[in-house]
Amino acid sequence: MTVKPSKASETQVAVDLCFDPSKTIALPLARRAGVDLPSGRSRWISLFLLWPLVIVAVGCKTEVQQPAAAPPKVTVGHPVQRELTDEDEFNGLLESPEVVELRARVRGHIQKVHFQDGEMVEQGQLLFELDPRPFQVQIDQTVAQSQALEAQKIAADKIVARYKSLLEQNAASAQELEEAVADAGSFEAQVLAKQEEAKTYQLDLEFSRITAPISGRIGRALLTEGNLVNAGGSDPILTTIVSVNPVYAYFSIDERTLQRYMRARQADGEESVVSLRERKIPFRFGLDSDSDFPHEGILEFADNRIDSGTGTVEVRGVVENKQGLFVPGSRVKIRIPAGEPYNAVLIPDTAILSDQDIRYVLVVDDKNVVTRRDITPAKLLDDGLRVILPGRSDEPAITSDDRIIVMGLQRARINYPVEPIQESTSPAEE
Repeated sequence: MTVKPSKASETQVAVDLCFDPSKTIALPLARRAGVDLPSGRSRWISLFLLWPLVIVAVGCKTEVQQPAAAPPKVTVGHPVQRELTDEDEFNGLLESPEVVELRARVRGHIQKVHFQDGEMVEQGQLLFELDPRPFQVQIDQTVAQSQALEAQKIAADKIVARYKSLLEQNAASAQELEEAVADAGSFEAQVLAKQEEAKTYQLDLEFSRITAPISGRIGRALLTEGNLVNAGGSDPILTTIVSVNPVYAYFSIDERTLQRYMRARQADGEESVVSLRERKIPFRFGLDSDSDFPHEGILEFADNRIDSGTGTVEVRGVVENKQGLFVPGSRVKIRIPAGEPYNAVLIPDTAILSDQDIRYVLVVDDKNVVTRRDITPAKLLDDGLRVILPGRSDEPAITSDDRIIVMGLQRARINYPVEPIQESTSPAEE
């Protein structure tokens, strides 16, 4: 005969399960309730009936109250106010104002080279010396011929004087006197010609000493001692000299940018007849090795026409180069001002988030709650800061008093509190 557990026994089992949930096996609980379970198949049926009590016992387990999570830590910083000037950037080249390809003006053999390759030379410094002996021989010969003709001229002058005396005595004809005068004049002209020829050879002797026509840095000697050089423009170059102070910076401005500059000048009421040199517009530039634009110069020349092939106009600026830092032929990046200075609000570009086509930043208010602030970003500066344009009412979208989240953006949630940590070094201090 099978004994069914009473309701009181079932209640006791449930109570035991609530206060002792570790005992979750039905058979020990049944025994504790004083219920004798039959053996065999009937016993397993009774155990099946007790499983709902086990489920109830598990559900009676008391919940443990979890402590509230601390607000996430984020790094905040203040926007920076800075005076900026909009600039246009161009690629340019540095060139020397004076470049001389040194050639010989006379024919001769190089006797001596008087400089070291790559050194600085001064105007008038001796560079090459040709063998002077052939030139001196020509001078001596011409001087000797001039002296011979001078002697003949003296003799001719005496004959003229004799014929004049004979003519007065009717002992000579007028024709003979005229012939004597002509011979004397011929000798005089030949003497003058030889004297001028001697001056020419004297110049050749001076040209055999080749000097520096300008001051600057000299290249290597392309012809050395013992080589024969010829006179003329097609002959080999002896060396080159470039001036180094100042240097020119050449770059090209496209037609559209040029027209924008011209309209800005008209709006300012500036007269078009004022030359670029007189306006003294400054510009900044940097070498390929420079990360910024640390060097400065002054614009002084713009070409008088636009190149129809490229649609650009060539512009030149002058740069002081007293230390010789700038080498002609170097490529540079040039920036010229495109407007008047203005005050701008800057924030790190990494602090800007996007919502489709809308850009915004996360701002922490005085209660340390995160809010969203929509912005209109402008150009990115070289130091990683982004210019923020004013709002629609010309009021700043953010101010230097706002605290924007610059690090930990992924931990911040809008309308939830955070624990702000101030930047150790603000962009303004950098």
